[in-house]
Amino acid sequence: MEYYNKIAKSYNELHKEEQSKKVNIILKYIRPRGLLLDIGAGTGISTKPFEKYCMCIALDPSKELLKRYRGNKILAKAEKLPFKDKTFDVIISVTALHHTNIKKALKEIFRVAKPSSQIALTVLKKSKLAKILEKEGLLENFKKIDSEKDWIFIRR
Repeated sequence: MEYYNKIAKSYNELHKEEQSKKVNIILKYIRPRGLLLDIGAGTGISTKPFEKYCMCIALDPSKELLKRYRGNKILAKAEKLPFKDKTFDVIISVTALHHTNIKKALKEIFRVAKPSSQIALTVLKKSKLAKILEKEGLLENFKKIDSEKDWIFIRR
């Protein structure tokens, strides 16, 4: 997290365009409503477009990144989500899960998701995480969408 705390001031400049493209793809596949959790939200680039559809919570382990988001936010990690079971209608994570222990993070995501919740997770294609997800079939019930540098996994 040290790295993200250091680059917090320039984060949007570095990542806004690419994250916005991914969010636009996600919005073509899901109908957001209700309560949304954005895991690894950083400054809220990926959270803000959902605010017109949902009540949103941005979650990130970087205090400095979260300071730049004006909405509801929680300082926490994906592997230990501070929410009750079956809380969220929508869960997104845009290019953040490669920083996690993916098995623990997915266990937590599925725990806090309602049975009918929509989930959208993006993963860098060339990351070790993409290989793990593919090899172990951890998201086999998800639709897999190719978006240049990332795989986008959607559960509706």
